[in-house]
Amino acid sequence: MLSKNLLDELNLQIKYELESAHYYHAMQTYFDSNDLPGFANFFKVQAQEERFHADKFYGFVYEMGGDVELTSLDLVGKDFSSPLDIFEKALEHEKFVTSRIYHLMDIAMEEKEYATQSMLKWFIDEQVEEEDSMKTKVAKLKRIGDNPNALYQMDADLGGRVFTEPAAE
Repeated sequence: MLSKNLLDELNLQIKYELESAHYYHAMQTYFDSNDLPGFANFFKVQAQEERFHADKFYGFVYEMGGDVELTSLDLVGKDFSSPLDIFEKALEHEKFVTSRIYHLMDIAMEEKEYATQSMLKWFIDEQVEEEDSMKTKVAKLKRIGDNPNALYQMDADLGGRVFTEPAAE
């Protein structure tokens, strides 16, 4: 059984995951409106992943006998100035999400809530990948600078990304 503290924090994480999906949709919108469909696709897939993460937390709460409490989202994100700006903001956002996952793990460890620790291990591994992905894109965009040919090549590369739901563990 989840403690009230851990349940409240898991419910808050569901909210954060849904806000992340919204944030990435806002980034997708920027790229759609600037005729960069590959970049838009990248963030469309990011938003799909965040909804999957929210669903994973949602299902876990019910598996553990808790109740999900969906709350209003704090909608953010529409002040973007460039592809680099967006990926830098996405990297900072992923660092925030990582800090949240670590916070949840700290609580689960303190409470010796082993099922939650096991579930959160998947998210910790996921966050390593998420931060690395964003760091790589930031580095590429910095190297690209004002080179439109390189930007369009990166756009084409990002257009091939698809969302694949991770296999059940």
